[in-house]
Amino acid sequence: MTALSKSGAIATTHSSSPSGSSPGRRVRFGIALALALLAAATLMGAAACGNDNSGPSGDFVSGGQDADVSPDSGVGADAIDDESSVIVPGSQDGGDNTANLASLNRLGGEPYRPDLKDTSGFINTEPFTLDDLEGQVILIDFWTYTCINCIRTLPFLKDWHEKYADDGLVIVGVHTPEFEFEKVKANVEQAAAEFGIAYRIVQDNDFGTWRNYENRFWPAKYLIDRDGFIRYTHFGEGDYDETETIIRELLAENGGSVTLEDANFLPTREFDDAAFAVDGPEMSVTRELYAGTGRNYSALQFGGGGQPPYVRHEQYYSRQGLAMEYADPGVHENHFIYLSGLWSNGPESLTHARSTEGYEDYVAIKFYGTSAHIVLGLPESGEPYEVRVTIADAPIVADHAGEDVKWDEHGNSYLLVDEDRLYRVARTPEYGGYELKLSSNSDTFEFFAFTFGVFSNAP
Repeated sequence: MTALSKSGAIATTHSSSPSGSSPGRRVRFGIALALALLAAATLMGAAACGNDNSGPSGDFVSGGQDADVSPDSGVGADAIDDESSVIVPGSQDGGDNTANLASLNRLGGEPYRPDLKDTSGFINTEPFTLDDLEGQVILIDFWTYTCINCIRTLPFLKDWHEKYADDGLVIVGVHTPEFEFEKVKANVEQAAAEFGIAYRIVQDNDFGTWRNYENRFWPAKYLIDRDGFIRYTHFGEGDYDETETIIRELLAENGGSVTLEDANFLPTREFDDAAFAVDGPEMSVTRELYAGTGRNYSALQFGGGGQPPYVRHEQYYSRQGLAMEYADPGVHENHFIYLSGLWSNGPESLTHARSTEGYEDYVAIKFYGTSAHIVLGLPESGEPYEVRVTIADAPIVADHAGEDVKWDEHGNSYLLVDEDRLYRVARTPEYGGYELKLSSNSDTFEFFAFTFGVFSNAP
């Protein structure tokens, strides 16, 4: 079982409560209970897809995010296991009923696909409905542009579009946002252009299509045959060869020129085996870490599926939407966010609440993995700002740096925040624990979430 810190306390100040039960006492109890459940879940091994878990996730084939609260909130949580299935008679969700790939011919029990609903915008296409695509093979992909799990599936989706669009495959990227800024069409259009996405995208800002499909995951794929029946589903990352094989079978079934032989699958990356050898949550790959009160208060009050809250400061839970001074306890545990300086806690994010000159205010984490990413936001003015990043209180060296890290003339490593998006901070040669800090002199420094991965980065 995982305990709290050696002192038994959470970082910094206390608040009193007239009822006699202090917020601090409730926070300590909630975190202690959730950590116990977290340890138990990790020791039991991989959990079912849809559980927020601190075991191996992120870069794992499983990956995936699960909106385990109301879809209205548009928030997500890490999932461990990928789930995929061929839909067969008697199965409405693909659940436990699977079929061999060689016996895909529809037998009459597959569910008919729901249509798009309450769409907010169309990208790379004129407005359409799925009825307009009848007679073609359709791949519905639920995604959102800051989700690292979704981002890692894009090379495969783009490959399938390039190879099979002329043979009757239509990919529909249903963009269901996790954060408010992901509802802005210009942001989605910019992300689509930067990712090189040429297939059609539908904005699902109100979660209408998400609800129509009773979906819970980013990413999630629904493969629909020429008659409109869902023949295959997959939640999370991975199983790309399997998915492409079924795409080819449905296209062949549709009378196209695609055959079942000589498939040219896109290569996949290997994982760092060390990530699978850890025992217990202390050194397991770090779970996704959310900065906003929506996620944190939900985890504290309702258990968050056995997860403790993400921000490891007692005062964070005493007030919402106000600037508060935080003190870093100095010792950091895996799976938590630590703060130093003046920060304001909002529903989706934490924002640096003052201008400084010496980078004295910061956010710190101790993460385990081979990569780390952070979702950062721009102010309404759109003015860019810099975020200095360090590992072990030193500038990030080149062989540990993510793709978005830059260096100034003094050798300081930093991120230039000029878009609302995910930034790639660290990419380490081997799996391990790393002390990461981010600081900015700007009072517009706003961060939403951290994500991590375990792909092998060995040369």
